[in-house]
Amino acid sequence: MTIAPDKNKLYPNENIRTVCYIKNLPSRPNVEIGDYTYYSDNTNSPENFYDHIQHHYEFLGDKLIIGKFCAIAEGVTFIMNGANHRMDGFTTYPFNIFAGGWEKVTPTKEELPFKGDTLIGNDVWLGQNVTIMPGVQIGDGAIVASNSTVVKNVEPYTIVGGNPANVIKKRFSDEMITLLLELQWWNWDEKKIFENLEQLVSVNDMATLKKLLNEE
Repeated sequence: MTIAPDKNKLYPNENIRTVCYIKNLPSRPNVEIGDYTYYSDNTNSPENFYDHIQHHYEFLGDKLIIGKFCAIAEGVTFIMNGANHRMDGFTTYPFNIFAGGWEKVTPTKEELPFKGDTLIGNDVWLGQNVTIMPGVQIGDGAIVASNSTVVKNVEPYTIVGGNPANVIKKRFSDEMITLLLELQWWNWDEKKIFENLEQLVSVNDMATLKKLLNEE
């Protein structure tokens, strides 16, 4: 009996070639993707996912880290720290990149704004055409509405939307969120996930959650 798709296949369902497991694409420096996290693209090949990570230069050292079981919709863009301009002078214009003598004001790495790594948790849903700005951290179980621009951190199990993205609502009570973060179902083995699929996708009551925790 099959209890899970093959997490090591690029296209886990050969009949749906618009969705791929990102981890099985050729690896890129400073990009880490968790198991079962997918990218969906109905316009272009989902194998072009890395084209959506922009201004990501290895010498800067910033990382994009995405957890397990994330759903990433078409057009999602990650803006990395290489997009930043120096902002401590009268102008932000990047004279140095055009040479012709202007390279004399090439900034050092330390002079450029650096927001750190971009971290996407587990079981996160990023809607179509979402933009994630440098250094943003999005917590487990969060949802980002389509066409949003995320400029600040998003708490776990929170729905945000807009430009800039603001909190729409929490998905569950604070107590339930605490227990879900303790449960960490995304770290279960395939057998346990299969045995609890119905509870994971269609139940959201406290009694079931506590029962699942007691079975840990």
